[in-house]
Amino acid sequence: MEILVAVIAFAGALLAAIAVGALIQRLRDEPEGWLIAWTVAVVSLCLSLAVIGIGYVFGFGSVTFRVYQITGSLLAPLWLAVGMVQLLAEKVPPRFLAWLGGIALTIVSVAILIFDPLKSEELGTSLPAAANFWAIIPDKLLLGVHVVAVVIMLGMLVVAGLKWRQGDEYDTDNLHASAVIVPSGMALVGAMRFTVPALFTTALLAVAAAAVWYTVLRPLAPYEDDDEDDFDSDRDERPSRRDDRSQRREERARDHDERPMFREEAPMQPPPGPRGMPEPVPGGPGLPPSPQRRSSGLGDLVAEYRAGDQGVDYAARMAPPPDSGPSTGYIMNGAPPAAQAPPQRPDFAMPGTGAVYPGADLFSPAAQQQQQPGSGKPSPTIFGLLTVFTIMDGAGEAFDRLAEATVEAVRRGEPDTLVYACHAVKSAPLQRIVYELYRDEVAYRDHQRQPHVERFVNERQAMVLATNVIELNVNAAKVVPLPTAMY
Repeated sequence: MEILVAVIAFAGALLAAIAVGALIQRLRDEPEGWLIAWTVAVVSLCLSLAVIGIGYVFGFGSVTFRVYQITGSLLAPLWLAVGMVQLLAEKVPPRFLAWLGGIALTIVSVAILIFDPLKSEELGTSLPAAANFWAIIPDKLLLGVHVVAVVIMLGMLVVAGLKWRQGDEYDTDNLHASAVIVPSGMALVGAMRFTVPALFTTALLAVAAAAVWYTVLRPLAPYEDDDEDDFDSDRDERPSRRDDRSQRREERARDHDERPMFREEAPMQPPPGPRGMPEPVPGGPGLPPSPQRRSSGLGDLVAEYRAGDQGVDYAARMAPPPDSGPSTGYIMNGAPPAAQAPPQRPDFAMPGTGAVYPGADLFSPAAQQQQQPGSGKPSPTIFGLLTVFTIMDGAGEAFDRLAEATVEAVRRGEPDTLVYACHAVKSAPLQRIVYELYRDEVAYRDHQRQPHVERFVNERQAMVLATNVIELNVNAAKVVPLPTAMY
């Protein structure tokens, strides 16, 4: 058994050393407080595991016992808790108090544990129990540190859960990290506080180091493409994760304040009809009025979805209009239309996505005096997202089924969701891309509260390794109904 414990201890020390290297590499790119605190914790775990292996091989002494207790029982749980505060706290005061309390408690406790005499110097070759060798002051001091660490970690786990309910991809990543770090940290405190077999104590020390390593290796938002990072000359000038998050929240709040609240301020009511069509543009003197002008763009896709049960001949919709004019722009004949009605594009029970203008209407004096704004500029209130999911190997079919059910629910119950499409990536079988466009940010918030969206978010957690969310502004767009599969 002693040999097995020594092997596990040395293996755990090697794993912790690798985790320290990963933390230092991450610190070079992202000097965050939680990375510094967890680096201290993992270095302490590495030293504690190495001392356990040495003690089982050569026997424990006063020095090895003190190093084992200072690193494994004091520093590791304390700085895991400090790192949780640094990760989740958004304000400066709590982060500053965590730094101040952690450093002060570390200095005072290390001094006491180094200089306070032990009850006995005969420790043997088995893992010594702390209560049998510490005097009352060091023992109560370690008890207080353990209580503080457990309370902080539990509190931060609750905070992470509350933020995740109404948060973004940052809060999802923080909850994932908390769900990994907090149980391992509490198990570490229990192993050091209570009398458990040495094999379990050593294994829990190694598990705590592995938990930090896993959390650091898992990419946290904002996600970045590694290929782009290799060629990005401005990599060192990028804002930190917390600064980037604060900047994005400020921009979102500013955009929200600047956007007109069309849902509350509706000075004009549309005329009766399914789409509320605008009035026709008048032509020249003695000329018949031109066809009604229709606004093209993303709103038509919603109407396409609402009419999804109707039979649509997409081949006919794709056919060019029966006119000899150019098919890539406006029809500019320059002469009044003939006696017969101008050729019209057939209506297939679906709204069109463009407009046809007779040339005389474009150049008539009345049309020049009463010009209307072009219909090709999308509304500035449109809110867009592009989400890239990296899914686990073997979870593709389950994710696609879940996404298909979500898209169907969005199609039937969210008229203000303009585009909601899930894509597979041909060159990357483990990636899925979801493209979303909403009428405005209020529609996006309504979308987030839908039951089918909450189900999609909850059930995909077990299938997704990483998520990259990109906010979009629509500068120009053309949207037509997508052809459907024929069965």
